[in-house]
Amino acid sequence: MNEMDLPFLNPYLDSVGAPSFQTGCNFATGGSTVLPANAASISPFSFGIQVAQFGRFKAKALEILSKDKKLQNVLPFEDYFKQGLYTFDVGQNDLDGAFSSKSEDQVVALIPSIMTEFEAGIQKLYNQGAKNFRIHNTGPLGCLPRIIATFGKNPSQLDQFGCVASHNRAATAFNAQLHDLCFKFQRKFPEANVTYINIYKIKLDLITNYAQYGFKQGIAACCGYGGLPLNFDNRINCGETKNLNGTLVTATPCTNPEEYVNWDGNHYTQAANQYVSTQILTGNYSETLDIFQY
Repeated sequence: MNEMDLPFLNPYLDSVGAPSFQTGCNFATGGSTVLPANAASISPFSFGIQVAQFGRFKAKALEILSKDKKLQNVLPFEDYFKQGLYTFDVGQNDLDGAFSSKSEDQVVALIPSIMTEFEAGIQKLYNQGAKNFRIHNTGPLGCLPRIIATFGKNPSQLDQFGCVASHNRAATAFNAQLHDLCFKFQRKFPEANVTYINIYKIKLDLITNYAQYGFKQGIAACCGYGGLPLNFDNRINCGETKNLNGTLVTATPCTNPEEYVNWDGNHYTQAANQYVSTQILTGNYSETLDIFQY
């Protein structure tokens, strides 16, 4: 947003106090999945719920504007919804959650149902006037310290980069099907503008060639416990203090987070996210889908 000289988007669920939504609205929530949430889900706000929230937001915004012109400086006009850029970053939470109870083959077998749910959601948005879609694929799940600590205890489970091979294979399978879905959607709705962003390639390149980009740790968490190579312990989260094996310990942040790719075992550092963003903006990892390629 800084590169485009635009403010960060206000969250839909933080609408008390009339924040400005004129430049857009953020419907994402931590831990959300494409598939409908269940009792084991971290977040109840799955993709279908977010799409429904968008529909309510659009209807309410236009209703309010029709009654009170004084709110034109904080709410989007109807044309804004048609001209807006609809951005999606999907996959990681669905795959991550599935691996907690399923084998690799079972996780891969689940991917078509994720695609069906995602396609239904973006078609609903299209039917409500959305035309410009920017779809991020999922990153190398197997390279997260939490995943390595949980599923990579046996070296045979790791690939040449030290990442959990099964999770990265599933992410690659997910991305292939997502790419196909994007082509299918573009062909079905020629008036749409679908751009597919290869986040996986950007992040894997960063993790495996971290020193080339000014980082000193490609996989280890900055905020964690246990020291290198992962500095991550599943028993204690970033910022927590716990008694482990009779000793009171704290998972503290490193003093040089700008030198780490990973922040807390799950998320990337601000420096890493900034690098990823600059790579997206180059356009080198973006594919604008052309129906005539078929």
